Amino acid sequence: MTLPKALLSSRDNRFSVVQSEPWMANQLEAIQRASFPDLAEHELALERHYLAQINTFPAGQHAILENSTGRVIGSSSDLRLELDLSHYQHRFLDAVGDNYFTTHLPDGDWLYGADIGVLPEFRGLGLASLLYARRQTLVRELGLKGHVAGAMPKGYGALKHKLPIEEYVNDVITLELNDPVLSVQLRRGYRVFGIIPNYLEDASTNNYGVLILWRNVDRGW
Repeated sequence: MTLPKALLSSRDNRFSVVQSEPWMANQLEAIQRASFPDLAEHELALERHYLAQINTFPAGQHAILENSTGRVIGSSSDLRLELDLSHYQHRFLDAVGDNYFTTHLPDGDWLYGADIGVLPEFRGLGLASLLYARRQTLVRELGLKGHVAGAMPKGYGALKHKLPIEEYVNDVITLELNDPVLSVQLRRGYRVFGIIPNYLEDASTNNYGVLILWRNVDRGW
């Protein structure tokens, strides 16, 4: 099998970011399940969903390959949407068309992050940073306003009885708390815009999402 062209590589050249292809779909599902063990089954992206996403918006689907084996060990999925920041409350599955990306707008001004994950045994190697870098490069290539996502504050579920979500997110922003997902995204240049209750069904977040934005300064933002 001929592997896809590398769009970005790790410094040691062990890993490459490539555009996802249909043959990867079952491995992408495995990454999803390993990355989100607390997510409700009906909200997980499965093989059939990844096939639909690749068909709908191939440029927005990325995978990380281990170069020595050709194994898919990380991925991200994105679609284009219009975003009304004055009415940003929404449910995850509504935004992503039940994971089939039927909501994708070819002329949408924002890139919406539907999914990102890395297999547990490959975490801590900066691979998520490669995916975020590729997403931001795609935003620039397409001339979009920026990248937006509903971040999962995965440390909040354990603290939900001790402090409200607003206080938790503020403590993450001010570095008083570290969240395994949101803290990483803030270090990648994202900013918190708002909090979304009932964003998805996940005990680790107490069902909350946090709307985060990365703005494309080339658009004058």
